Amino acid sequence: MVERAHHHILASRLDAYRPEQLERLHEEGRVFEHFTHDASLIPARWFPHWRHRFERTFTSEWWRKRKEDAGAVVSRVLARIRDEGPLMSKDFEQERPRGSASGWWEWGPTKAALELLWRTGALAVARRVNFQKVYDLTERVLPVESSLPKPDADATADWACESALDRLGVATPAELAAFWHAVKPPGARAWCEKAVREGRAVPALVVSADGSEPKHAFALPEWRERVERAPAPPGRVRLLSPFDPVLRDRKRAQRIFGFTYSFEAFVPRKKRKFGYYVLPILEGERLIGRLDPKLHRERGLLEVQSLWWEPKVRVTRKRRAALEEAVGRFSRYLGAREWTLPG
Repeated sequence: MVERAHHHILASRLDAYRPEQLERLHEEGRVFEHFTHDASLIPARWFPHWRHRFERTFTSEWWRKRKEDAGAVVSRVLARIRDEGPLMSKDFEQERPRGSASGWWEWGPTKAALELLWRTGALAVARRVNFQKVYDLTERVLPVESSLPKPDADATADWACESALDRLGVATPAELAAFWHAVKPPGARAWCEKAVREGRAVPALVVSADGSEPKHAFALPEWRERVERAPAPPGRVRLLSPFDPVLRDRKRAQRIFGFTYSFEAFVPRKKRKFGYYVLPILEGERLIGRLDPKLHRERGLLEVQSLWWEPKVRVTRKRRAALEEAVGRFSRYLGAREWTLPG
């Protein structure tokens, strides 16, 4: 509808950001593409921790549904990439016998084999071409990182929880577990209790902005110093991606910001409350509304189809002007020549 999530997330924070910057980091092997809570670009130095995820794929329901008679296809696909170099799914024949079932996730067998090899770490995504993955052997994409040993399970759990708390500042065990999807909530709770004993975390009681009961959580020991050092949030308005880290944990966003949000692209049209691809509006540190945009690339037009303000938000002339500036800034980033905004 407007822009891919990872580019939008960075553009909302960095005015000078351009997609080719991140694409270059990907092609240089500085980041790699795989799953956290969703498909993501991840610093390459953390690749060894993903070996645990690769192994889990073989025991997951996803693999069990696809392993029957798949060995020969997987071997053939891997051999072609080893011999020919980076390939895309379209480089493989996808034809099926007439009347056959569509099979793995409605993919052709070779596409499913490519995805399996990627999910289990044998292949890596070297780059994207027009949204399509270009697969290559992992040792050719990440020669240094793929040669490093797998950390033990405790080391990976420690990294996952500590790095998540470092980014969240304060969180419940469930929120820590959800950050990377690398540890289960009981494991995150055990880590929190151990971190408190070791002085790496402190218990916290967090007041909820949405009026719900305060949450028992854990914080960094230096949380007060971080708050004191933090600059005041910029007062200008930003349009956030539906997948922005601020919002990705919907329950946490509601508790902290009092902002209820759901991604309605997968909701039947008649049941949508707002729209297909609605962007939250951030003003300073407050979520003040949402809008429904559509980019008409052939016309060079960013059309805001609908606009909603949050309850108790006063639509002043200054606030309206700030929103117009944000829409204009976003349209210029997208390469649109014009933009429209409802009255």
